[in-house]
Amino acid sequence: MDRRITRREAIKRMGSAAVGLGLGVGGVRAFDMLDDKDVIGKMKVLLVNGSPHRMGCTHTALAEVESVLKENDVKTDYLWIGNKPVAGCIACGACRESGRCFVGDPVNDLLDKVQEYDGFVFGAPVHFSALPGSMTCFMNRLFYCSRVNKDFEGKIAASVTSCRRAGSIAALDQFNRYFVYSGMPVVPSQYWPMVFGNEPEEVLQDKEGLQVMRTLGRNMLWMLKNREAGAKLGILYPEQEKRVSTNFIR
Repeated sequence: MDRRITRREAIKRMGSAAVGLGLGVGGVRAFDMLDDKDVIGKMKVLLVNGSPHRMGCTHTALAEVESVLKENDVKTDYLWIGNKPVAGCIACGACRESGRCFVGDPVNDLLDKVQEYDGFVFGAPVHFSALPGSMTCFMNRLFYCSRVNKDFEGKIAASVTSCRRAGSIAALDQFNRYFVYSGMPVVPSQYWPMVFGNEPEEVLQDKEGLQVMRTLGRNMLWMLKNREAGAKLGILYPEQEKRVSTNFIR
């Protein structure tokens, strides 16, 4: 069933909420005119830990983001990719039919549950100014498989990194490329979402980094509320054109 509506129809449905959002009449806020508890209560976010240390620095950063979400009644789950070797993509093409990887591991576990979640926070430590090899393999296969069914399209995405000293910006850039490629709105913060420390106890001393995590959580909440409120009013992710693929050889 085609759920798209015209802009005129959307505005009609929005009614006074549209007035409050677009014109701010009488100081009205659109969210105040919606059932806020109803909007938030059903939201779910998955936090993906790409560190080989389950409860290390990356988890500490993710937990700080989660604290804001949970305070606002957003349900959260964790997925740890583990500390076993993660296979890389071998370009076999099996996922083009099934949308799943032939390797049975956390990649397929996440793909099977994508539709349960409204947003995702991916975290990882920094290895040689990049994501760890295991997380890179995980992300490559996850997002390549997801192309078939457009699993992540329109979902809210955020990323965090932890490092001892440097290289975090390059790792964050690597994370964000997956999101942009897959049509995911990316959550901003007040600074690059990174924490510093070699142990969780050191991360807890990074007061600015922890504040950046909390800001990321609040901004994610705001984007989730916008997405959910829009959906209630019939404003959905736009239908995309049929993909055109070209190269520069022919």
